[in-house]
Amino acid sequence: MRVKIEESWLRELSAEFEKPYFAALADFVRGEYSHGECYPPGRLIFNAFATTPFQAVRVVILGQDPYHEPGQAMGLSFSVPDGVALPPSLRNIYSEVEAETGRPQPPSGDLTRWARQGVLLLNATLTVRRGQAASHQRRGWETFTDAAISRLSARREHVVFMLWGASAGAKATLIDGSRHLVLGSAHPSPLSAHRGFLGNGHFRTCNEYLAAHGLPPIEW
Repeated sequence: MRVKIEESWLRELSAEFEKPYFAALADFVRGEYSHGECYPPGRLIFNAFATTPFQAVRVVILGQDPYHEPGQAMGLSFSVPDGVALPPSLRNIYSEVEAETGRPQPPSGDLTRWARQGVLLLNATLTVRRGQAASHQRRGWETFTDAAISRLSARREHVVFMLWGASAGAKATLIDGSRHLVLGSAHPSPLSAHRGFLGNGHFRTCNEYLAAHGLPPIEW
């Protein structure tokens, strides 16, 4: 199957595109986008891969599925386009970055600047129906994104995986902890941020780990 995805990721994940589950997933997604409003826009479904090529990945921040209201989803987990109001989870992420680094919180929720530094902003499910959170879960996306995580674990070294919340934390089984750093905590949503996300020190710990392995830190 011909899939438009960044070239380095195409090489790494080419086998996935030939599997029956992916053909069924592609049919489902095409049907959803043709019969209703879905997010992100079709051209941005693989935006995380396009912005952060395989060999550039230094950090993975795993979300669950895209924002499901108009104008928010842009194919990068937790990110919204410039000019869009910050979602609550992103406000808490920015609060934690400020607490750890002392940098003032930016007005823009566009995290492309992180992605271009090697932060793979990956959702476990890459599409969603308008107004219906989790509506495209268990259709095959999780199998595909699990393959991406597993490939990074097997083929790269010294990648930092930030797994926030129980759903993301379950992906730790895909990652070789002897080759990479896995950081887990509560999710940054308002329902759980005060139960372990705020104060987790992940952004500082990430940069310390990267520096210890001769890699440049992320400018959060």
